Amino acid sequence: MAKRSHGNNNLNFHDPNINIDGQTKQMSLSKLDESGLGLISLLLECAVAISVDNLEEAHRMLLELTQMASPYGQSCAERIVAYFAKAMSSRVMNSWLGICSPLINYKNVHSAFQVFNNISPFIKFAHFTSNQAILEAFHRRDRVHIIDLDIMQGLQWPALFHILATRMEGPPHVRMTGMGSSMELLVDTGKQLSNFAKRLGMSFEFHPVAKKFGDLSDVSVLQIRRGETLAVHWLQHSLYDATGPDWKTMRLLQDLNPRVITLVEQDISHGGSFLDRFVGSLHFYSTIFDSLGAFMPCDDSNRHRVEHELLHREINNIMAIGGPARSGEEKFKHWRSELARNCFFQVPMSGNSMAQAQLILNMFPPTHGYSLVQGDGTLRLGWKDTSLFTASAWTSHGSC
Repeated sequence: MAKRSHGNNNLNFHDPNINIDGQTKQMSLSKLDESGLGLISLLLECAVAISVDNLEEAHRMLLELTQMASPYGQSCAERIVAYFAKAMSSRVMNSWLGICSPLINYKNVHSAFQVFNNISPFIKFAHFTSNQAILEAFHRRDRVHIIDLDIMQGLQWPALFHILATRMEGPPHVRMTGMGSSMELLVDTGKQLSNFAKRLGMSFEFHPVAKKFGDLSDVSVLQIRRGETLAVHWLQHSLYDATGPDWKTMRLLQDLNPRVITLVEQDISHGGSFLDRFVGSLHFYSTIFDSLGAFMPCDDSNRHRVEHELLHREINNIMAIGGPARSGEEKFKHWRSELARNCFFQVPMSGNSMAQAQLILNMFPPTHGYSLVQGDGTLRLGWKDTSLFTASAWTSHGSC
């Protein structure tokens, strides 16, 4: 068995630029102590071993990592290494036994998603900036239809309903199509939204569709009605593949010809080699872990729940399963560029969207850590100098 080398010339752990075979990612290592740097160093060497199919050596290093790092550790470095080591252990087992996809308990995922929404600004940023763009697209429209490609518990929509119900010109009739994997959960979400709309005195219909958008035979399933102003919302994540084949999703969006598409993307790529995904994911999730650890103690139960049930699941999906692209379907690297290439054009996020995002940040300490940037028609929210989520709005030529 080959011994692990501590002098790998391709890995520079003392410079904040971590280089792997010429690929460079800026890493936030200011808070890492000597122990944390050692864990990151070993994790990187393990990733290199996996990338060249040296599974025996990778397995040996993973055993060492799982003994050294705990998801309950005091440092963010130890916690992130623990979760990456778990995911990469699954990757090694998958390589030996064949590809497998873990079962998803959607109730647990959705519940943890709600906790994340309460303790961090990232989800609220996605919701409120998208709501503002939809509200502007619905100006003076009296019949509107929202299609949420992955509605979960519908946490986003009560805030929009409240604004629509108090419009000077009066509330519109709102129809919503919620898509997801569980009809039971969709029906429950529909009941909650219907009850909320009823309390506001707003006319509302809910249509559950327990399918992935890209798996629909055609848009007739969505029961589009003449005279409705249509909005499509998509909050992307790496928890599971919510929409199916990207090429078909794009084709269906073209057929729908919506007034507005609101898109929130994680600033992380699922494409490229294993090392590409590893470096990008380590940078992305280390930054999120750092943002949570900046104001939440290491033994906080909500912090652990988000890290374990959401962030760990995303890390595992990207590292162990290979991300959505591992299904055999080609996935777009950035949907923004693909929408522009397919006859959609961007609707710049307004100053009101920026104001909404800034109000959200003021709700979450420490405000000095979050970065909000408006440019190229988008809004980007990140932690310190790292962009994590980008919100954008789009329309099709036929809806102008």
